[in-house]
Amino acid sequence: MPDGGEPISVEVKGAIAEIASADWDACAGPDNPFVGHAFLAALEESGAASARTGWRPCHLLARGADGRLLGVAPAYAKSHSFGEYVFDHGWAEAYERAGGSYYPKLQIAIPFTPVSGPRLMVAPGAPAGAVRGALAAAAVEITRRLGLSSAHATFLPRPECERLVEAGWLPRLGYQFHWRNRGYEGFEDFLSALASRKRKTIRKERERARASGAVIRTLRGADIKRRHWDAFHRFYLETVERKWAYAYLNRAFFRRLGEALGDKVVLFLAEVEGEPVAGALNLVGGDTLYGRLWGGRDAPPFLHFEACYYRAIEFAIENRLRRVEAGAQGPHKIQRGYLPVETLSAHWIADQGLRRAVANFLAREREAVAEEMAGLAGLSPYRRAEGESPPDARGD
Repeated sequence: MPDGGEPISVEVKGAIAEIASADWDACAGPDNPFVGHAFLAALEESGAASARTGWRPCHLLARGADGRLLGVAPAYAKSHSFGEYVFDHGWAEAYERAGGSYYPKLQIAIPFTPVSGPRLMVAPGAPAGAVRGALAAAAVEITRRLGLSSAHATFLPRPECERLVEAGWLPRLGYQFHWRNRGYEGFEDFLSALASRKRKTIRKERERARASGAVIRTLRGADIKRRHWDAFHRFYLETVERKWAYAYLNRAFFRRLGEALGDKVVLFLAEVEGEPVAGALNLVGGDTLYGRLWGGRDAPPFLHFEACYYRAIEFAIENRLRRVEAGAQGPHKIQRGYLPVETLSAHWIADQGLRRAVANFLAREREAVAEEMAGLAGLSPYRRAEGESPPDARGD
C-alpha cells in the first residue's frame, strides 16, 4: 500500500489477451499507439513477442481492494538483450565473467520499439503516485522472487523515471532525433527556417529522389492492401538480412497491425513503374508521427531521406501534428531538421556488486551523453537570432 490510501495488490498476466482491451486502454490512454492493447496483441498473437523469441509476457496489473483495475505495466521476462535499443550487453558480459547469471531479467518496455511513452500506466481517477509505486515495488519483488538479475524500464517519461529513481532504481540517459512542428504552413515554410546552405542541400536531395523515377504514395489505414503488406514485409526481411539481424516481425504481425490500428497506420510506399521498391512504416499518435521501419530493394539514392524524413515532415504539417519521432540512432538526421532529444530509462540491479559497477558506469555515461547532446545541438540547421539558445533537449 505505497503512499498510504487504499490497499493496492499487483498480479501478473502471461498474455495481453488475458486482459480486457477496454480495461488496459483506459490506463494506457489514446495518445501513444504502442502502449495500446491492439499493438501489444499484434506482437503477441503473431508470435513476435513470445517465450520462443525471448520475450515472455508477464504484464503487471495493479488492483484496488474492490478489484478495480488501477494501473498496468507491459512487462516481459527476457532471455537476451536484443530488441530493446537501450544496450546492456556489456553489463551482462561482465556479470557472467564474474560467475553470475544475467538472464533472465525483467523488462518493462514495448518490444522492438524505441519510442518513449508511459510504462507505469494509471487508470483515470486512480492515485497515480500510489499506483506507480505499487507497480515499481512489484517489479522488484518479482525480480527477487524469481531469482532474476535485474529489472529495467526503458523509454520512460520523466515523471515515471523520477518515481523509479526515488524507489532506488538507477537512471540512464540517452537521446534520439525528433522534428518539431513550429506552426509551419507547408514544407517550404519549414525550409525557410533553415540556414541557406541547409535549404539548398535538402532541395537537391528531394530533386535527386524525384529524378530517380520513384513515385511515393501515402497509404493510410484501409488503403494499405494485402499486396502492400506483402511488399513491405519483403523489404523488412531484406533489410534485416543486410544488417545480420533477427527478423522478429513476421507477415502475421503486419497484417494484424493494419487490421487493428486502422488509420493510425501510415505507409509511404515508393514505386518505380508501378512496382514497389521501398517503404517507410509509421504510426500516428495523438500529436506525433512515429517513424518505425524502413526497407527497400535496390532503392534509388536519397529515396530513404525522402520517404523517412521529408514525407514524414510534410505529413505532420498537413495533419497539424506537433512532432515526428524518427526512431533510434542517426546523427545524419540533424541536417534534415531533426534535433537531439533526451530519452530516459531506469534499472534495478539485485546483486550489490554489479549495482555499484553499473551505477559508476551510468554516472560517467550521463556526463558524456549530456556533452554529446550539447555538441550535436550546436549543429542545428535552423537559423538562430543572435543570442538565442539552442532548443531544449527535453523536447516540448
